[in-house]
Amino acid sequence: MDPPSLRARVTLGLLLLAPVGAVLALPRVPVPPENPITEPKRVLGKILFWDEQLSSDNTVACGTCHRPASGGADPRYGRHPGTDPGTIDDVYGSPGIVGMDSGGMAVEHPVFGRGHQITGRLSPSNFGGLWAERLFWDGSAGPEFRDPVTGRVVIERHGALEAQTLVALSNDAEMMKPGREWAELTAKLEHEAPLALATGWPEDVRAAIGADPSYPALFERAFGDPAITAVRIAFAIAAYQRTLVADETPWDRYQAGDDDAMTAAEVQGWRAFQSLRCMNCHVPPLFTNDAFFNIGLRRVEYDPGRMGVTGDPADAGDMKVPSLRNAGLRKRFMHTGEFTHLGAAIGFYQTGTVFPERDDIPGAGTYAFNMSSVQERDLFAFIGEALTDPRVRDETYPFDRPRLRTENATQDTQPPAVPGKLTATRVDGEVVLSWDEPADDTGVVDYVLQRNRRIAALTTATRFTDRDAGPERLSYRVYARDAALNESGAAEVIIGEAAGPEGESGR
Repeated sequence: MDPPSLRARVTLGLLLLAPVGAVLALPRVPVPPENPITEPKRVLGKILFWDEQLSSDNTVACGTCHRPASGGADPRYGRHPGTDPGTIDDVYGSPGIVGMDSGGMAVEHPVFGRGHQITGRLSPSNFGGLWAERLFWDGSAGPEFRDPVTGRVVIERHGALEAQTLVALSNDAEMMKPGREWAELTAKLEHEAPLALATGWPEDVRAAIGADPSYPALFERAFGDPAITAVRIAFAIAAYQRTLVADETPWDRYQAGDDDAMTAAEVQGWRAFQSLRCMNCHVPPLFTNDAFFNIGLRRVEYDPGRMGVTGDPADAGDMKVPSLRNAGLRKRFMHTGEFTHLGAAIGFYQTGTVFPERDDIPGAGTYAFNMSSVQERDLFAFIGEALTDPRVRDETYPFDRPRLRTENATQDTQPPAVPGKLTATRVDGEVVLSWDEPADDTGVVDYVLQRNRRIAALTTATRFTDRDAGPERLSYRVYARDAALNESGAAEVIIGEAAGPEGESGR
């Protein structure tokens, strides 16, 4: 079993020895020297984090599963059936993209059919990971970060945020179709308008895109040249995440000397938190020790946890201790997502089934909380309110964000009309396509461009240059889509072989 980090052990030791009233301030976020934070890089990372165009079907951004008003976690509902639906191994995970083939076409998934795939674990909050050397429930994203194209070590230490970014972007249930190469994603960003699917851009985002309206320009501003690479995408997103420090909770103000910052119930909850040894794992001020434990939530056969990464049987069923900061905003709890409110998660420690694999509390032996109903109520007040940063709850700077395409889906009930005047012209070995917006233009968000019945592009523009077109006779189709993914009929055009006519018009 992975021991608590040295920092966590030292912090807990100092906390236990500290006099009443000692100030516990958040430590500085570790920043790898290979990826210093700059303002152009931060705002580029913010744009990328909230851009659904990074996914293969334009429906999932990093922020889709990590929303501030939900405590940095996922407010949506999805059920992964495990080996058989409706049984004890089901997980309430996070919806990702639909099943796709390597050409980008939607296919029937053996488990999820035509619906969105569901992850096997609930997305954890992204706010608690700023200080951690290992991320994800099983710690599979470690401190070393490698270029996924060359394999070269780019960051030696403190690179977990960069590493976890590319894991999500390359997962074929979360954001990436099977077999997508990094060059395909970077080429997409080269020609797509930043955040074109989102609305209600924050002011800093609006100013950045106003000054640099393309991704190459934004990357040049952040990195000195317009090259878009997987490493730079990870660098920018990680730089943005490191600025999301939620340190203005009532508990932080109370620790800084404001005796009125917490209510009487929250103060009693803070005392219960200490006396019941909750802080042995959820060590203040981070309210996590970044270690991995099996708390007896599920049998190991349903999820090996940390053992799946280390191969060590001692790690069987171990999951990362989450931070409790902003936990009161989350819609579901634990890696299984099985508790739908904070009170149920607290109650688990009082009434949960004890499996033989369950670990002891660090330095305190077996779980034996014996909470009174009053203590349980006070704990609820403390975790639910005193550890909530109002900027996170209200999604104000730096936790502000745009409104996602998928959040507008309920506004669309009818598919758009067919795009008009689709034309295709060969120019210097490439095919330039253009079309008109649908006549009704009711909520069109993007267009699906097919070449020979394979996805060639998802674009928000009405013009596209197909640089991968061959010299053979080609058939193109364009469909308009709204926020709810309602799809129009197809506009079609056929262009002859390269030696034939220069261009053809379709319908």
